[in-house]
Amino acid sequence: MSEKTTTSSIPKGQSESETTLDRVYRKIAWRILPFVMFLWVLAWMDRANISFAKLEMQVDLGFSAAVYGLGAGIFYIGYLIFEVPSNLYMQKIGARKTIARIVIGWGLVCALTSLVQTPWQFYAVRFLLGAFEAGFYPGIIVYLTLWFPAKRRAKIFGFFMSASALSGVIGGPLAAFLMTHFDGALGLSGWQWIFLGEGIPTAVAGVVVLFYLTDHPHQAKWLTAAEKNAVIADLQADANKHSERSESLREVLRDRRLWVFTGIYFCTIIGNATVAFWGPTIIKTLTSFSIGTIGWIISAISLFGAAGMVLNGYWSDRNGDPRRCTITSLLFGAAAFFVLAFVWTSVPAVAVVAFGCALVGAYSTLPTFWQIPNLMYTGTAAAGAIAIINSFGNLGGFVAPYALGLVETRTGSIFWGLLGVGMMMTVAALLVFTKIPNVRTGYAEELKA
Repeated sequence: MSEKTTTSSIPKGQSESETTLDRVYRKIAWRILPFVMFLWVLAWMDRANISFAKLEMQVDLGFSAAVYGLGAGIFYIGYLIFEVPSNLYMQKIGARKTIARIVIGWGLVCALTSLVQTPWQFYAVRFLLGAFEAGFYPGIIVYLTLWFPAKRRAKIFGFFMSASALSGVIGGPLAAFLMTHFDGALGLSGWQWIFLGEGIPTAVAGVVVLFYLTDHPHQAKWLTAAEKNAVIADLQADANKHSERSESLREVLRDRRLWVFTGIYFCTIIGNATVAFWGPTIIKTLTSFSIGTIGWIISAISLFGAAGMVLNGYWSDRNGDPRRCTITSLLFGAAAFFVLAFVWTSVPAVAVVAFGCALVGAYSTLPTFWQIPNLMYTGTAAAGAIAIINSFGNLGGFVAPYALGLVETRTGSIFWGLLGVGMMMTVAALLVFTKIPNVRTGYAEELKA
């Protein structure tokens, strides 16, 4: 009777060992994911909070749209210079120490942004913010591969990356609250309180990293010996299954697919940076809402973006085809940017909906895109490749806000800028379709079996 009950409790098509692994991976996910998601929320809030600060900071300091755009984008130059060394150094000292260093550093620089008075000071702190944050995102991607096999990663990546959208859910209302309720406190403007109120807690969170994160499964005191052995064996089997992956960084640098990935990511980040750094300005231009209301609108739209990332990652794991899911989300985002450009200011309600769809498309691409290079590279090659793709691809984050700032300064509208963003995301979809092989996780086949 007992044996019969136990057998019937196992889902159809799964063995008892698979059911045990599911339980262990859920335990790992609940331990790691909420915390790294929280850190990524802080990273995006500290990176993109200038989009709200701009609404007052630009007037108080006399910055033009071009100055703001350059300052927003120069973050990615620091990111580019320091990202690959940071990610390779993580291979030597481990994720825990690397992530702690990064988070403490960017939190302190974010707080220092409250002291900015001139354009050059603005450029300097934004460059330093990028330099300190460099390595965090690709480092977490590599870190998660140490805990989850390929067939489970897209959904895990989706949850982690959804934090960038959740940062808008939390960051918008928080920035609006700090600007409206703390304006004038201690002689500081509301925009200065944004940087202090978000930067100092981040530095504290960096200290917590040292005591909370674990580098590898075999070091996890919060797993039983049996759980450790099950996960280590499963990860080793996964590594053997994908043993044909490149491990040499030198070999990867000669692989033209690496640079195709970088181009795809560059185009994708142009879309992401546009909605992140110009979202509040776009909503304010289209409506007569207060800063507080704009914060809640961005929050609601970002919630849909977070859901899109998780669902797209989940669907990729189910069908085993991250390539197709990546193309679909890119084209959806591109279409939304085209609609936004052509109804810009003429049909505000449709434009706001189009902006929301553009955000969902741009964000939903990320978890499935990153699954593809992780199926091709491993070890040091994966760390280096992911850092290269992320750092050079993130130059799109420099180009987008700066280009849109120049376009608005010279034409009084961002119509051509939005049109260009839609075209870049279309190019990204075409590159995935024509240049990237259909690497599958194999999970769909296992489910059918």
